[in-house]
Amino acid sequence: MIKRELYMEQIRPFIGKDVVKVITGIRRSGKSVLLELLRAEINEFSQSIYLNFESKKNAEYTNADALYSYVVNRVGESKAKWYLFFDEIQEVTNWESVINSFRVDFDADIYITGSNAKLLSGELATLIAGRYVQFTVYPLSYDEFLKLNKGKGFSDYLRLGGMPFINNIINDEGAINIYLEDLYNSIVLKDVVKRNNIRDVDLLDRIVTYVLANISKTFSATSISKYFKNEHRRVSTDTVLNYIKACEEAYLFYKLKRQDIIGKKILKVSEKYFVADHGLREVVYGKQVQDISAILENIICLELLRRGYKVTVGAVYDEEIDFVGVKNSESIYIQVTYLMADEITRNREFRSLLRIEDNYPKYVVSMDEVNFSQKGIVHANIKDFLLSEW
Repeated sequence: MIKRELYMEQIRPFIGKDVVKVITGIRRSGKSVLLELLRAEINEFSQSIYLNFESKKNAEYTNADALYSYVVNRVGESKAKWYLFFDEIQEVTNWESVINSFRVDFDADIYITGSNAKLLSGELATLIAGRYVQFTVYPLSYDEFLKLNKGKGFSDYLRLGGMPFINNIINDEGAINIYLEDLYNSIVLKDVVKRNNIRDVDLLDRIVTYVLANISKTFSATSISKYFKNEHRRVSTDTVLNYIKACEEAYLFYKLKRQDIIGKKILKVSEKYFVADHGLREVVYGKQVQDISAILENIICLELLRRGYKVTVGAVYDEEIDFVGVKNSESIYIQVTYLMADEITRNREFRSLLRIEDNYPKYVVSMDEVNFSQKGIVHANIKDFLLSEW
């Protein structure tokens, strides 16, 4: 286990404060471990209750009234602060009302996890508006991967991805593939199909495969619908949008909108999608050597999100910037490519960044070992870039 200090640092200022701490992210990304780390840090001086609602032994508490009775009985007449930790809270029916009751009825510091973005889209947001903070947990960064898997390097991360459990089977690639396939099926069946009552699972699988094949490329729901039409299957754009949205809510995909950097506005055409873990893509879609640039972009996209940036795809006149990240009102611009083996490629990658006239940091990231920095734009090897502060 590693401490995942990036997330701990974000959560610590809110420990003991009257806000519900909501920890979300794709299934098996490490939310439960983060909850354990928080419990270990807090339990030295507190009274606490922990329940994992994916465990059968807690099945009797998966409705609001039973959970409320259990916690109230444990707390009793105590006037002390109680720390409540609930893992996969969405398994409890009407959980929103009982969480709000705990906050109102006694001195409780509450931490909940869930694997769906809808966690905060309904009643909870209404009941405790302004009384919760959300933290999204992502699969392991390259830095975390190295700390957890001594002796491994970027080629391993590139091939295997960052799902935390693979550390336990890191030297058995066949076992890793089986685990990632099972994890993908679990995400699709439990977090997409079941929660959204999707009947046409085959269509969902085809749409997911299409998105996986086109990560880092701009496309629209209409283009997917036309693709299926060419395959002699009629699919409405609304169905495509709904299925992709369900995958986004399960944190399988992240959608990036396109931003006109000069005009400072969001463009309403052709977003890009990225997958939560490139290792999952490799297993589900297949190991496509020719897609390495897309995989590198996916890694950088997730790193930006992991570090707390709001991320868009940039447009500068007729040029594109792979990523525009904004944090604390400051921007960062990043171009990603595999190798810059010739001057034509180097000119292409630097050209769009040179057209941006502000003084925020600008990077070209690749796997080149030679430094091609020029005119204030920093060229960085991706391994070094992922391990550096920016």
